[in-house]
Amino acid sequence: MNKINLKILIPVALLLIISAFKLTESSLFYVPKNWPEPAYDFSKNKLSAEKIELGRLLFYDPILSRDSTISCSSCHSQYTAFTHVDHDLSHGIDGKIGTRNSPVIANLAWSKLLMWDGAVNHADVQALAPISNPDEMDETIQHVIEKIQRTGIYSNKFSSAFGDSKVTGERVLKALSQFMMTIVSSNSKYDKVMRNEEGFEFTEQEQRGLVLFRKKCESCHREPLFTTHEFANNGLSVDTTLNDFGRMKVTQNPEDSLKFKIPTLRNIEFSYPYMHDGRFQKLSEVLKHYSHGIQTSPTLAPELKNGIPLTSEERIDIIAFLLTLTDKDFLFNPNYSYKKAE
Repeated sequence: MNKINLKILIPVALLLIISAFKLTESSLFYVPKNWPEPAYDFSKNKLSAEKIELGRLLFYDPILSRDSTISCSSCHSQYTAFTHVDHDLSHGIDGKIGTRNSPVIANLAWSKLLMWDGAVNHADVQALAPISNPDEMDETIQHVIEKIQRTGIYSNKFSSAFGDSKVTGERVLKALSQFMMTIVSSNSKYDKVMRNEEGFEFTEQEQRGLVLFRKKCESCHREPLFTTHEFANNGLSVDTTLNDFGRMKVTQNPEDSLKFKIPTLRNIEFSYPYMHDGRFQKLSEVLKHYSHGIQTSPTLAPELKNGIPLTSEERIDIIAFLLTLTDKDFLFNPNYSYKKAE
């Protein structure tokens, strides 16, 4: 096994628990034990340390935006689980404000459809959406190529990754995809307890929260990924300013009205504000919504027909459990952090 490759993507702490992972086709990506197989087909975009590194550089480079002020990381900060927390809706070029809260980037290799409404059906083209969106980066992939070529900084990076220095839209998008697909969070306290690691166990409150979570929440937020990757109407009232009806915008099917992608709960302690429009700042607000804030409509998820009755004590216990999903090895993994292209 190539130890250099291993260290590129797996923090030092994880090297001590490598038995908790099983090797996929590439030594650069690991599927945690008892996790399902990824939905992403790595055979069609074979991983390499050089491509991942190139994707990482591009992820943090504002050159992807029209005036070089907005990078992917502008809305997806590592320290907040690769989302943003300083405003409810994403901010883009020229101070423009988007229509949705930035989704978390983590464990995307297990997701077939991306974005809140599933508008992107393949990770290798996902970056094209924010690049071309006039409220986000407002750029064309062709102009991105031209700018990258002019800098001269990336010439050797593309050569190392693809065998020659030619910059193409496909190469830019695939490099970005490789970096994002290998961003994996699987080393929280919850994970360590599930792996029966010595020195890790739930407190009584966390255990009560886990029992309640499995009874009340797991139909949509299924372990171990804490999402089903499906779309659901979770009973939110329509924001009359945004008038966002979710997946129906993509499918044009009324049965998809008000359905949004079910987000992962991993690292939820740091990924506020919550919901597709960032309307809730606190987890307590989220749980109060499910307890007694559900808005009935024809497409409401059946599990929420009667809400999710919870006492104030039960809400506190569930939050205590949710905090065990914080993965600090992930949040502070230097291999996911900013690196300047030079």
